Amino acid sequence: MVTQDFTAQTKQLIDNLKGVCTSYGLGNDGNEFKIITQVFLYKFMNDKFAYELKALVPALQEAESWEKEIADYTEEDYEMLLLRMNPDSAKLKREHFLSTLFNRQDQEEFAKFFDDTLRDISIFNNEIFSVKTGTGAKITLFDELSNYITDSSQRDSFCKALVNQLVNFNFDKIFNQKFDFFSTIFEYLIKDYNKDGGGKYAEYYTPHAVAKIMASILVDSPVSNVTCYDPSAGSGTLLMNLAHAIGEDRCTIYSQDISQKSSSMLRLNLILNNLVHSIQNIIQGNTLRNPYHKVGEKLMTFDYIVSNPPFKLDFSDYVEDLNTKQNSERFFAGFPNVPNKDRDKMAIYPLFIQHIMYTLAPKGKAAIVVPTGFITAQSGIEKRIRERLVEQKMLRGVVSMPSNIFATTGTNVSILFIDKANTKGDIVLMDASKLGTTVKDGKNQKTLLSDDEEDLIINTFNNHEAKEDFSVVVSYEQIREKNYSFSAGQYFEVKIEYTDITPEAFEEKMAGFKKNLDALFAESQALEVEIKKQLGGLTYE
Repeated sequence: MVTQDFTAQTKQLIDNLKGVCTSYGLGNDGNEFKIITQVFLYKFMNDKFAYELKALVPALQEAESWEKEIADYTEEDYEMLLLRMNPDSAKLKREHFLSTLFNRQDQEEFAKFFDDTLRDISIFNNEIFSVKTGTGAKITLFDELSNYITDSSQRDSFCKALVNQLVNFNFDKIFNQKFDFFSTIFEYLIKDYNKDGGGKYAEYYTPHAVAKIMASILVDSPVSNVTCYDPSAGSGTLLMNLAHAIGEDRCTIYSQDISQKSSSMLRLNLILNNLVHSIQNIIQGNTLRNPYHKVGEKLMTFDYIVSNPPFKLDFSDYVEDLNTKQNSERFFAGFPNVPNKDRDKMAIYPLFIQHIMYTLAPKGKAAIVVPTGFITAQSGIEKRIRERLVEQKMLRGVVSMPSNIFATTGTNVSILFIDKANTKGDIVLMDASKLGTTVKDGKNQKTLLSDDEEDLIINTFNNHEAKEDFSVVVSYEQIREKNYSFSAGQYFEVKIEYTDITPEAFEEKMAGFKKNLDALFAESQALEVEIKKQLGGLTYE
């Protein structure tokens, strides 16, 4: 019940911040996302700082105002206190506190003071919280938010209104909450800003059911000190589920995504989920063209890889740049042709699958969302990829999901599981397409899986169970015999049902069939006579 109250209060804070933006003409504006997420993040960091400070200095917990107590510290004492804090925590100067902003909101040019405060926090914490671009430039934590208000005379009152929403709420009671709480809050925070707007690099939000299934099948036993990677990370749903399944303190996250917006979402997600130590590995850039993560000159390899790559995208401008001798092994199966028209329908996902196979550690595991057509394509890049997965004995299995599991696309999807250690070949192929309940999601239909259905998929897969018309367990040799098809349906047994019947009953049934046929033949004959009669009566006029 307490968690539900915190969830409701946190969502109310988000709604209130959106209300301020609407009042100042920024409702549904392209910049509203930056304002909401950055102000929310500032408040979260301010309260987390206070929470950790009180843990270091218990006397501050009893103080009527911890800020006033801290104000009496000498500069040297305050610096020593900052040095004692967790290295992954935001460090705030005393002038950065929310209480300082609140107490100085009536000063002239408050908007400038507000922006300067956030900018100084960014600079002070640049090494921990900056996302890098592929060229090494740093994308800082906060923008100058007041500049999004076109009318400069309204900027002071806008910033005051934001600050006044923050002071009546405190995060300190929810820092002991776990992944499920923060994933719910994160989803609510970005829900209006992560829709497929049809742009060139539109983000797709991976449903929780898909993310949970991928993580639970990949991590079926305890591991530690492992690396996790997503080459098309989006807002980080897959990585967060994977990190939670492993344990946030037992893994390091790496990612790359071409979208700056997505990279900012992922940074926020990492901060909320105690994965700040991985922010330095979040790269905004083109993974296929300029993969960032390397060891020396070679691409880095990873223990776990998850990905929901874009299926189709216009990459005609740089596809030729990829076709080099240096990339011949990374893209062993080749490149999609450039369509004469509708270039935005180029199939880019096979390049991501090949990149993932190439960057998987010797005993690495991967889970990739693919269009279901991939698992049965009879030629081209898709077929060559499937052949290599079989011939190099690195296929773990496939789960074909229900249609409309993604509300934003009607494409049927499957989850491809790769495991370089699966040389034995107990491969699980599953048809989960009949599961789920269809609901309305805005203008779209969406299929939801129940908790029991999710567990059915996960447990059946991890236990290598064969279930009639649902799952099969096959060998590499069997897949070769089926022309490298990964579709479970092609391996299901065709059952012919036999019924015992007495000779008397057989004669009776046959007599009945004959009687029916005689009646039909007689009716047909009468109809034939009638048609001839009608034709004979026709005359030319």
